[in-house]
Amino acid sequence: MAKTFNPSAVEKSWYAWWEKSKFFEADPSSSKPPFVIVLPPPNVTGALHIGHALTAAIQDTIIRWRRMSGYNTLWVPGTDHAGIATQVVVEKKIMRERKLTRHDIGRESFVTEVWKWKDEYGGTILKQLRGLGASLDWSRECFTMDEKRSRAVTEAFVRLYKEGLIYRDLRLVNWDCVLRTAISDIEVDYIEIKERTPLRIPGYAKPVEFGVLTSFAYPLEGGLGEIVVATTRVETMLGDTAIAIHPEDPRYIHLHGKFAIHPFNGRKLLIVCDAVLVDMNFGTGAVKITPAHDPNDFEVGKRHNLDFINIFTDDGKINSNGGPEFVGMPRFEARVALTEALKEKGLYRGDKHNEMRLGVCSRSNDVVEPLIKPQWYVNCKSMAQQALDAVMDDSSRRMEIIPKQYVAEWKRWLENIRDWCVSRQLWWGHRIPAWYAKLEDDELKELGAYNNHWVVARNEEEAQEEASRIFAGKKFELSQDPDVLDTWFSSGLFPLSVLGWPDDTDDLKAFYPTSVLETGHDILFFWVARMVMLGMKLGGDVPFRKVYLHPMIRDAHGRKMSKSLGNVIDPLEVINGITLQGLHKRLEEGNLDPNELKTAKEGQVKDFPNGIPECGADALRFALVSYTAQSDKINLDIQRVVGYRQWCNKLWNAIRFAMSKLGDDYTPPTKIDPDVMPFGCKWILSVLNKAISKTLLSLESYEFSDAATSVYSWWQFQLCDVFIEVIKPYFASNDPASASERISAQDTLWVCLDNGLRLLHPFMPFVTEELWQRLPSRKDSMRKESIVICEYPSIVECWTNDSVEMEMDMIESVVKSLRSLRSTLAPKERNERRAAYVRCRLNDACKIFKDHELEIATLATLSSLEVLSESDDAPVGCKVDVVNENLSVYLQLQGNINVEAELQKLKKKMEEIEKQRDSLMKITSASGYQEKVPARIREENETKLASLLQELLSFEEASEQLERASGDKN
Repeated sequence: MAKTFNPSAVEKSWYAWWEKSKFFEADPSSSKPPFVIVLPPPNVTGALHIGHALTAAIQDTIIRWRRMSGYNTLWVPGTDHAGIATQVVVEKKIMRERKLTRHDIGRESFVTEVWKWKDEYGGTILKQLRGLGASLDWSRECFTMDEKRSRAVTEAFVRLYKEGLIYRDLRLVNWDCVLRTAISDIEVDYIEIKERTPLRIPGYAKPVEFGVLTSFAYPLEGGLGEIVVATTRVETMLGDTAIAIHPEDPRYIHLHGKFAIHPFNGRKLLIVCDAVLVDMNFGTGAVKITPAHDPNDFEVGKRHNLDFINIFTDDGKINSNGGPEFVGMPRFEARVALTEALKEKGLYRGDKHNEMRLGVCSRSNDVVEPLIKPQWYVNCKSMAQQALDAVMDDSSRRMEIIPKQYVAEWKRWLENIRDWCVSRQLWWGHRIPAWYAKLEDDELKELGAYNNHWVVARNEEEAQEEASRIFAGKKFELSQDPDVLDTWFSSGLFPLSVLGWPDDTDDLKAFYPTSVLETGHDILFFWVARMVMLGMKLGGDVPFRKVYLHPMIRDAHGRKMSKSLGNVIDPLEVINGITLQGLHKRLEEGNLDPNELKTAKEGQVKDFPNGIPECGADALRFALVSYTAQSDKINLDIQRVVGYRQWCNKLWNAIRFAMSKLGDDYTPPTKIDPDVMPFGCKWILSVLNKAISKTLLSLESYEFSDAATSVYSWWQFQLCDVFIEVIKPYFASNDPASASERISAQDTLWVCLDNGLRLLHPFMPFVTEELWQRLPSRKDSMRKESIVICEYPSIVECWTNDSVEMEMDMIESVVKSLRSLRSTLAPKERNERRAAYVRCRLNDACKIFKDHELEIATLATLSSLEVLSESDDAPVGCKVDVVNENLSVYLQLQGNINVEAELQKLKKKMEEIEKQRDSLMKITSASGYQEKVPARIREENETKLASLLQELLSFEEASEQLERASGDKN
């Protein structure tokens, strides 16, 4: 073995062997119980980031534990086509390389370019997940736009349409002028603006002002005065076509309206925005005005602050209806230009602060515009109720959300759900399986003019048959809807589609529903709720039995990670290490402006003055899993990861020590009997049992931080710090008298390392495999090829020994006090072995300490230890510490003792105990104490008070002994 642990040397080779050995592949015909996780499909455009690392660390911990626990585990890998993100990447590439837009090369060529890009660069993140040790079943790797998944998406759309759950309607949608597509309600973030506020908007060199209400005048004909109107969107006045007046209004003014006429479903519909809605006669009949996401949200006669965008093109520029001098001008530049034009014409009437809520696209940070546009919608009401009942219905609960704090959010969102707009005006994605039949005798010829002319089908041939049936005897032309489906629609089907739905596959029968979904709480509604709705509707059951939502990662100071702050942590840089110059270079290759770059570099200098040392995947994984107890946010400090990297070296050294003590010819036992073993062996097996029990309990309850802490504490504080030290004297010589103890120590050491590595393996797969492979194996049994497929440790009842653990607790309390006394010595004296004394008030304690003089002397690094009873004189020339009310320890000094300094230390400790005594006495002497406080609590308080009083006596006695010893010397 190398003398020290080297992460890259250990981690570089194991994964390829694991994968080649097919340890991660699931068998649908297995008799083992299934345990299934679907990896949240990362964007095909993506590279590994710290959130992916957290997801992989937690899920792999679960999967490896379950695999070792006898389950037929399946962890399905896949990537998401990421409609918007991928299209943007490829559009930028084409512009950079060929100075062309997607419209220049056409839809078919553009989609071909995206596929080429995906084949060349997509899936990088899946390769990187191997580096993290993620034990995914690569034989089932899938992509949301591969043939099988695309077929599932089409089938789902068709089935939902035929059930009346998908429909097409003309409504206001959230329009993103940068992405040039509609986005869903939950992809809109809202900024609360209290007053005039400049904001940076994509595509604009200067900040844009929001939170301003601008007033301007419309002059009345014939010099009859003017009507002053006010708006937060002065640029939209270019679309004003009328001012509606109500004769019963004393001011004779009813509203300032922006009107447009839209052909829809064979009739003309009047739309009014930023106005009071009224019923009006238009044409030959009454038309109710409903310019809303949901007509029920808008009441007649009530003011609604909506802005109108139909004077804008889809990229947010003024169109030909908006006034010649403003055509082609970006909308927020037009705002400034229009205000100046109103001033020039003498129509500007001032502005003032205006509190408002500004909708911003969570993907592009562009200000969202309301646009009236026909789109496809999913009616979510009944499906949402099913998803709600699955979590909330006590009598038939089918799904659990962990942590429970998110159940209230689940309820709140599903009870107030809106229908889901699933159309996207993109070219990359699943083309909507709907064809428009343009009839020869149609009056309106534009695509979608008649809502009842749409035919939904699985393919064009089926659409042709359906249209022929519906429009029998009529001539028509079919055109497929150019729009694609929202990416969340296909990822919402993922637990079904990855298992082969809509076919009744062996995988679907064996592995659906899956066992648990693990993801970030930020996509509870984007993805989790939609999977549950679609899974229950199309798959007949919830897609997973449990949902575990992990916290969001922030930097060590609690700040959100941002490139402009320089605090973004790349997991690969933590695994491999990077210099400060390397961190700076990454920033320079980004797109930060000079001021942001300066701030970011300063942040890196402060947080990573020496760069980031190589930590390895195991240390990063363990740190991330350990952090999961931190509520809904993780404040990630890289120094903690560095600490676990150093801890890996501690494990390495423990195995090196074991190999040196076991020897080349050592054969592990088939069974061990703690009853005939030395005290230290009995103790380590008993506490190993407790560590196994605590780890299993924590993993079962998804308390991963507690599980990691349990394993770490046993390895660090019990095996390495105590047991390995306690057994060293048995190997100090070849004394035949110690032969039995040596054999017991060897056997116990092997059992502990074998169990301990298996216990740790789900958290740290690489180093545990490396070390486990080095352990000697039993000669009479078939050793497993890999720790990956070994059994996870379970409790061995005969190992538990509470009395031995209690004795070791007493020993450790003495050792801790002696070490504390040693730490107060001058630095050059701290490593010298010294004589020590333990003075007991109780005979039973005296016997225990006499029986374990060797363990105490070994752990406290003493030259000798003498156990004294209360009747023995206290030793002189010693530092003294009171362990508890019945126990004091003394450490022999070589020179004169500074009595005054020692007395001061004892006095400080006495003052602390006096405070506790006084506080407890105040409680017990309070009025009504005897009547109100339960007898059990009163008894505990009495015992505690007696203990404090006895401890004070011990301190007083120790002080008197110090003074007396000092007086004797004088």
